[in-house]
Amino acid sequence: MSLGDVFADPEVARAYRQRPPYPDETFAILEKLLVEPRAVLDVGTGNGALARRIVRFAERVDAVDPSVAMIDEGRRLPGGSDPRLRWIVGPAETAPLEPPYGLITAGSSLHWMDHDRVLPRFAAALAPAGRLAIVETDEGSHPIPELLPILDGYSGSAHHGDLQATVAAVSTCRHAVDARLEATGRFIREGEERTRPVSLRRSVDDYIEFLHSTSELARIRLGARADQFDLEVREVFARSGLSWIERQVVGIVVWGRVVAA
Repeated sequence: MSLGDVFADPEVARAYRQRPPYPDETFAILEKLLVEPRAVLDVGTGNGALARRIVRFAERVDAVDPSVAMIDEGRRLPGGSDPRLRWIVGPAETAPLEPPYGLITAGSSLHWMDHDRVLPRFAAALAPAGRLAIVETDEGSHPIPELLPILDGYSGSAHHGDLQATVAAVSTCRHAVDARLEATGRFIREGEERTRPVSLRRSVDDYIEFLHSTSELARIRLGARADQFDLEVREVFARSGLSWIERQVVGIVVWGRVVAA
């Protein structure tokens, strides 16, 4: 099973709600970027963490993801049944679209896509003044460093973007993605804004579910090792005298123009 195939698993889709939420300020930034027509394409939408909130200020949001399980989960979450939200099953490279769009958003998803295919498609789908916005969260340094060797040891893919966002900060992964996009010559970076930090506290159980929402640490990949992984994580919390983990979540929006070539 490839890392991307993990997200087709309904258990992973359910665990995805434990991912850090985008701070409210993130959506104020996106609203400023949206131009006419006020239609948004959210690629790699997952459970619609961006799309379900963008509908508050957009006339239509097309939320695209290859995982049926993710979209089914998104439909059940707050905002998921909004009539302005159109769920589309399929990869960003080939899914049916209805352009033009006044904004394209991608939340922690572009590293899964074929840039040589999607960027020309984005360029064709955007309105003349439309922009591509890359949206991430940054939780800073991990507050329980004793967990890091366990996460690395079980992942088998310590440098993949999904795990980097889990283990430490997203900034290294984000800049790598930005650099690859800019290297294509099709993404012209124009700006970046960071939100104020928002405190996020998770119980041990919720944090473990968060870990299982990632491609490397999903139960479907860990298999028989999943119970032992959970036990080792719980032991670290117990030794630290903690029953919860608290982190400061910052939203990051990088935007720019997309050109056909």
